[in-house]
Parts: sequence; structure tokens; C-alpha cells
Amino acid sequence: MDFLRPASWEEALAAKAEHPTAVPIAGGTDVMVEINFDHRRPEYLMDLNRIGELSEWQVGSDAVRLGASVPYSAVMEHLRAELPGLALASHTVASPQIRNRGGVGGNLGTASPAGDAHPALLAAGAEVEAASVRGTRMIPIDDFYTGVKRNALAPDELIRAVHIKKADGPQQYSKVGTRNAMVIAVCAFGLALHRETRTVRTGIGSAAPTPVRAREAEEFLNAALEEGGFWESGKIITPSVAKQFAQLAAGACNPIDDVRGTAAYRRHAVGIMARRTLGWTWEQYRGAGRTLEGAA
Repeated sequence: MDFLRPASWEEALAAKAEHPTAVPIAGGTDVMVEINFDHRRPEYLMDLNRIGELSEWQVGSDAVRLGASVPYSAVMEHLRAELPGLALASHTVASPQIRNRGGVGGNLGTASPAGDAHPALLAAGAEVEAASVRGTRMIPIDDFYTGVKRNALAPDELIRAVHIKKADGPQQYSKVGTRNAMVIAVCAFGLALHRETRTVRTGIGSAAPTPVRAREAEEFLNAALEEGGFWESGKIITPSVAKQFAQLAAGACNPIDDVRGTAAYRRHAVGIMARRTLGWTWEQYRGAGRTLEGAA
């Protein structure tokens, strides 16, 4: 195994173009586990830690540009207001040591359906900034996951950053694990209320071959909230609406049985999480969220 250590972003892109099979490594919290267990033996490892810009973030008027190597701990500490769903997801990642090293770029590169960041990114409607010597392109998060641990990156591309719209409404995240820390998700659910467009987006993790959205559940809830005048009135969502949303969210799953849980349990748990996160976000909207909207 050869080790590449580019000193700049341009050198990294050139090295990736010359060695398309090179596996990028920054925090190493995913890659090193696979190597240590001999599940992966890449020809080249590309260390990106010398490229400082990957650990930087910029908060714009509408969105946050999050460098691929920004650690979860930085999201928790500095971006909780702008990216509340991702900050909550970051809290559930492994241990403090791993949260100080691992980042969203690694989660995206690995593209594991159990990656903790994916449901929050799907719910927020993020975009992935991918670059190569040929140029830069933006990949909508809905198009990024192409299969089990596969993504839409071309062989010569690297993830440079993730662009995430600043929250304009409440966001929530929930995860089921076999213990409280240092655990791979049995299943996870993210939900975001987008107040400006009056829409709801979701994200489901570890309950299908890829991270997915519960699109039918979103469509049902968007219609129910609009037709019932919930956005204007801020009234409590009726139990029948919440129940149907939960059932449709569970129906979006395509899980498997494995050592962490059965397919039936995952479907059931996703439905429970969908109902609970809807309740939590709507209570936030009825309180602080609607106050902010009226002041805007």
C-alpha cells in the first residue's frame, strides 16, 4: 500500500487523476476500521490532512459551506443554530475522540447506509461539492447515494465541501442503537421543517440499501399541513395525521435482518421515530419557530 501526501488541493486533484483508485483519508474513522479488519486493502491511501481549507467552513446569508474535513465536534460547537439537524446527528457519533476527528466528508465518501450524517443531510436538502482536474460540480444529496456503500463520485473526483441551507425552521434527529454510545445505528430518522417553502423533508438511515427519504410520507404531510391550515394557525397536528405520516415513513424502508436488528423492528422503529420527531419539530414551530416567522 502506497501513501500519498499532497500539500495542496491542486496536488490532491492531480494525484487522484493519476491514481483514481486512491482512497482519501482525513479523520480515518471509517477507512481505518475497514483496513484494520482487512475488509479493504487499497493500492493507495491519500492523506488530506495537510490541506487546511478542507477543515474550514463559511456561513453565508443562505447556506453554510462545510469543508469535507470539518469535524463533528466543530459542527456541534459552532453551527448548532445554522445546522441544528446535523448538530444533533453529530452528537450521536461514536465517542468524543471520533467526533474530534471524523467529518461529514468521510461519511459521504464511505456512503454507508448507517452513516449518522446522512438522514440530516437528506432532510436539509444538502449539495455535495465534488472536484477533479476537470472542474467542479454540485451533486444534490438526493442523487448522491447510488448503492450500498456507493456514491455518485467519478473515479477522479474528491469531495471538497458540503453546502447546506441554513435552517429556516425546526429540525430533529433520532437514532436507535444497541447502546447509548460507540454504536452503529440500528436505524435513524431526520426531519426538517422548511418554513419558507412550507415543506417537510425527511431522511432515513440504516433501514434500506442506501440512505433514503420517505417521499410518500413527505407528500402526505405537506398536503395535510397545507389543506388543514396548520402553517398559519400553528394548531396541534391531529393524531390521525401523525399516525399516517409514521406509517408512510415506515413503508419507505427496505431493511434487512442483521446482528443489530430485524427488518420488522427497523420498520417499526422508523415509524415511532417519524411520529416523535414530527411532534418535537412541530412543537418548536408552534413556539419559537412561529414567533420568528412573524418577526421576519
